[in-house]
Amino acid sequence: MIRTWRPARSPARTGSPARTGSAARRPSAPVTHTLIALCVALFLAGPAAGLNPAFGSGEELLAAQRAHFHRWGVVPAELFAGSPRAALTPFTALFVHGSWVHLLGNMLFLYVFGAMTEERMGRTRFTLFCLGCGYLALLGYAAANDDSGRPLVGASGAISAVLGAFLFLFPTARVTSLLPFLLFLPLRFPAWVVLPFWVAVQWVAARQAGPGPGVAYLAHLVGFGLGFGYAWACFGRRTRVKPTRAPAPEGENQP
Repeated sequence: MIRTWRPARSPARTGSPARTGSAARRPSAPVTHTLIALCVALFLAGPAAGLNPAFGSGEELLAAQRAHFHRWGVVPAELFAGSPRAALTPFTALFVHGSWVHLLGNMLFLYVFGAMTEERMGRTRFTLFCLGCGYLALLGYAAANDDSGRPLVGASGAISAVLGAFLFLFPTARVTSLLPFLLFLPLRFPAWVVLPFWVAVQWVAARQAGPGPGVAYLAHLVGFGLGFGYAWACFGRRTRVKPTRAPAPEGENQP
């Protein structure tokens, strides 16, 4: 989790004296919370959750899941065949998740990194940013696997873009991480340490990934690059926000 923060604003830009020593506050993030709620609601209503009796059980449920992913997910071979319906699937796939682990992992990352990024960008820009980068990340993966008939689902591309933007905007914000090779001890590192390490892991995994079902690491890398590049192009060095030295909240979740 990330420290609470307050933006450092210039008096000339805000029209009032800059406040110093004020209490740190949590950012308002209605778009982030709405995206999380929407993904969770659609997952619970769909066949992947296994909770809706309308989809049956056993083989019937598995068939419903396959049909659901194929209908709403990105199928690269169909995407580049010129179908108007398939052209919309990089949007719809952002709100479809394949399992509880898939959903909870993505939503945790969005919750941790989305709020501060949203408040810095603004609600409208953040919404368009997530949808646009998510679409392009899935499109990039599909272009690299244009003969694949396997559906691709999940918000990972959009969330990776949020991570990229977060790294540029808040490089010194401290993130609590659990590292398996350190016995899962919760350790706090600045974003400029944690997120490049995450990118390196995605890069190695993408190079080792074989054909067939699995994690779309390439979509993560494309999304991260788009997010970082967008933040650099639109905000530049002068608009980075410095986190305040606030105590870590109790019971924080770990990305």
